[in-house]
This record gives sequence, C-alpha cells and structure tokens, in this order.
Amino acid sequence: MKINNKIKVLSFIGLLAFSVLGYCQSNKFKVTLDAGHGAHDFGAVYNGHIEKNISLAIVLKVGKILEEQPNFEVNYTRETDVFIGLVERANIANRVDSNIFVSIHCNANKNTVADGTETYVMGMTKNASSLAVAKNENEVVTLEKDYKQKYNGYDPSAPETLIGLTLMQEDYLNNSIALAAKVEDEFSSIGKKIRGGGVKQAPYMVLHKAYMPRVLIETGFVSNPVEGAILDSEEGQNAIANAIAQAIISYKKEYFGNGDGYSEDNRPSKKVIEKQSTETVSPSKKENKNDAINVSGLVFKVQIAASSKKMDLDPSNFKGLKNIEIEETGTINKYFYGSTSDYEEAKKLLTEAKSKGYNSAFIIALKNGKSIPLKDAIK
Repeated sequence: MKINNKIKVLSFIGLLAFSVLGYCQSNKFKVTLDAGHGAHDFGAVYNGHIEKNISLAIVLKVGKILEEQPNFEVNYTRETDVFIGLVERANIANRVDSNIFVSIHCNANKNTVADGTETYVMGMTKNASSLAVAKNENEVVTLEKDYKQKYNGYDPSAPETLIGLTLMQEDYLNNSIALAAKVEDEFSSIGKKIRGGGVKQAPYMVLHKAYMPRVLIETGFVSNPVEGAILDSEEGQNAIANAIAQAIISYKKEYFGNGDGYSEDNRPSKKVIEKQSTETVSPSKKENKNDAINVSGLVFKVQIAASSKKMDLDPSNFKGLKNIEIEETGTINKYFYGSTSDYEEAKKLLTEAKSKGYNSAFIIALKNGKSIPLKDAIK
C-alpha cells in the first residue's frame, strides 16, 4: 500500500512538473525567422555576393541574439542551405503558432547605384518598384514541382494577381506595420538608408499565408558594390542582425510587456494592444455628423502612415489631405485621415487617401477608443 501511495505521489509530481513546463513554454514569445532562398535557389547574385548565404547568415545572427533574451522562442524556416517552398515557410510559422514572422532577404537592381533597405508588409500596391521587388521574390515558386497546380494558376510574373486578402488578415496589418516601423527606426539609428521613406506594402507569397503579424526585410542591395561588400561582411551582418533583433525586442516589449509571459487573449492576432492615445487633432478637424449620434462608440479611421518621424499636421505635409490626426505610440507616430461611424463613408475616405498616393492606407476600427478587429466592427 505504501508503495502504491509513493507511486501516486511521484506521478502527481511528474504531472505537475509537466504542466508547469508546458505553461512556461506556452508563455514564450514565439518568433519565426525566415532566411530567403536556399540550395539551388541562389536569389540575387552580384560580384560574388550571394543572397541565399547572406540572408541565412543574418537570420542565424538575429536568432542567436533573441535566444539569449528571456521568454523568447525562436523557430527557423531553414538553418542550413536547403530549399523550402514559399507557402511551406509560412506553414512552419503557422504550425508553431508564432507571434510574428520575419522574412529576411537582399535586394538587387540593374542600376548598381541603387542602395538602402526596404521593409514590407503584406498588401496590394500599384507602385511599380514595389511590384518589381515582389515579382523577383515570388518567382521562387517556379522552382517548386507542379507549382501551377499547387498555387492554383498564380502567375508569379504578375504579383498583383495574388488574391485572398481577407478581413481576418486585416487584423494583423496594424501590428505588421508597427513591427516594420521599428525595423526601419533601428536601421536609421545605425545609418542605414531607408528607401521610399516608410513602410511599404506588396503582394508577397511568403507573407500571404502566414497568419500572424509579418514583415519582409530587404537588408540592402547586393548589386551595389559598396553595399554588397558590407552585406557580405561579418561586421555588416552583425550590425544589421542587431538592428533587426532590437526591433523585435522593442515590439515584444511594447505589445507583450517585460514580464514572464503574457496572456494569450491579448495576442495582436486576436486583439491589437494600443497604448493610451496621446492624440492631437488638427485645428481644422470638424465634428463628423455621424459621431454626434454615435451611441455605439464605434469609429472608423483611415491610417495613411506610420513613422518614427513626427510631422506637423498641415495639409501640405499630407498631399493636401485635411483632418489629419496623429497618435503617438512609443517611438512610432501613426497618422490618420478622417473619422466616421459609417463604414461606407470610411471606404470613401480610403479611396480618397489612395488617390493621393497613400497606397498602403487601410481602415482601422475603434470601439470606445480601443482598437478592435475590423471584421468585428463591420458585424
């Protein structure tokens, strides 16, 4: 009888230890790092600088920094020189239920003077240069067997044909832009040039199927002799990797805090965490007639930009758009155009913003001042 009791006690202790271990693991901030290309897919190659090798070297350096941080769990789509399909890369992140997905690449251009970094989030765009970059990265699918059947006839030479942006994916866009802005902020701090002056959107296949906040980083141009040499150097890779890692750490700190874990209910993929707004409203802003009778507390706004730079809200700084608002969240300044409780009116505001050149603009929803998923607001 004593032996049986002892076995029961040991079994209980073992079960308790397993439960505690599982709890601790579930409370880690999960990051999936994706090194672009691999194996027979070399990516961009100029002057002996090979994208697949550079992207892997930077990813491993980023991972090493994050693995030394408390409460981080790092997953890799590849850690060696192997070929991984684009959708499989996203699926790797989906299977481990990552909090964020970060795909790292190098850029290239026939114009060897081109230089600087670009940080992308998933989205549609008519910008020719952004589409060209997406086209180059998406053409990897042609190296996969039966890609025409596998991708339902998707044409990688026309990335704008990538469809299926659902409202569910809109939940991740705000956080994706926040993460991308932090990456660009860190790049700026080490003197890296930011091409285009802000976060960009483009239809990347590798981002399309990742169901979490996700970004694709072009760390520089291997086609540029000077920048290519930096990208292929230990010192250059360490600087870039540290900048990306610090951006991820900052993102985790802002959205998940510094404690030992976080509540799963507050994952950005389910609910975007916003700091208390320190919103400044343009003096020209007029009260929306819809808001005067808005008893639901529901408001739609059009986010046109997110940047570390703070600008005056004068229309001349926003391509003539009036009624601009700013919200400061940490190191990121978010700029909004218009405010209405009518979703149809918000769509008109979005169309107007895009007609002014804000191709990455999107609608957000707020309930009593707090951000909520757009699909819930529409319901």
